[in-house]
Amino acid sequence: MSRDPASDLPVILTCGDPSGIGPEIAVGAWQALGAALPFVWLGDPAHLPRGTKYREIATPAEAMLHAGAALPVLPHPFPAAARPGDPEPANAQAVIDVIARAVGIVQAGEGLAVTTAPINKKVLKDGAGFPFPGHTEYLAHLAGDAEVAMMLACETVDPPIRVVPATIHIALSEVPKALTPEVLRRAIQLTAEGLSRDFAIDNPRIAVAGLNPHAGENGVMGTEERDWMRDVIAGMRSEGYAVTGPLPADTMFHPAARARYDAAVCAYHDQALIPIKTLSFDGGVNVTLGLPFVRTSPDHGTAYDIAGSGRASPASLIAALRMAARMGSARRG
Repeated sequence: MSRDPASDLPVILTCGDPSGIGPEIAVGAWQALGAALPFVWLGDPAHLPRGTKYREIATPAEAMLHAGAALPVLPHPFPAAARPGDPEPANAQAVIDVIARAVGIVQAGEGLAVTTAPINKKVLKDGAGFPFPGHTEYLAHLAGDAEVAMMLACETVDPPIRVVPATIHIALSEVPKALTPEVLRRAIQLTAEGLSRDFAIDNPRIAVAGLNPHAGENGVMGTEERDWMRDVIAGMRSEGYAVTGPLPADTMFHPAARARYDAAVCAYHDQALIPIKTLSFDGGVNVTLGLPFVRTSPDHGTAYDIAGSGRASPASLIAALRMAARMGSARRG
């Protein structure tokens, strides 16, 4: 099997919620990747599916030696058993601690990148008072309150699709207030920086979707595009950014349109996520832009309803691990 982007460091994969599909898709990913892309599973080995061929290691570097023969596991004890489909709040703090430990490993130069398995925010809040809306905000906190953006990317479709929602988990009614010139400008900046640094794209092309249908149609269907979005985009072009828009979102995602840009910055959550999940539901990867380390994640949740059934697909996790390896290698130069 050919090797993924060369590195002397493994990707660090967090266990996520051990009552979800995280442990079984980790095994599926190892079975698919083996020595071609060494990664470390960070969690309690008692939570792995019965019969899993794994090897406990003392340091992340050992994964490079053993990934071809067994799943490398860096043990992290949990206080309770994990029953598939039955979340256990007693394990919440350990789930949080694993994320922090993975970040520490990568920041110490012992891991190439962090890939996170899905968590359940309510379980973490109920069991450990987790104060963050999700992974992204907690990772930003661990990075010293870094300014971040969420990118969803799929490079298995042609042309690739990469989308960045400028506003994320808020009600649609709140989007027009939350989407300010400063917010849009920063989303474009983070996208350009991430594409250059982590995807090795020189002078990345960024398309910006309008907020309103038909990008407002000159004020007939909304005025944000006319009132300020055009000015922000024009100003950033004058600074050297290869940015276009605001464009009608309904014509931005067919193949010929995607070939004209490297990433799309969208006004709100569903405007960005519907096209990528339609084009490749299992191939999408969640990337956090703006962190001082690489972080990717599969684009799905804990899937308690199928946990332990053997029906969970590791495809998105495999894509996330591969993207983490490529990004980590690009960042290291």
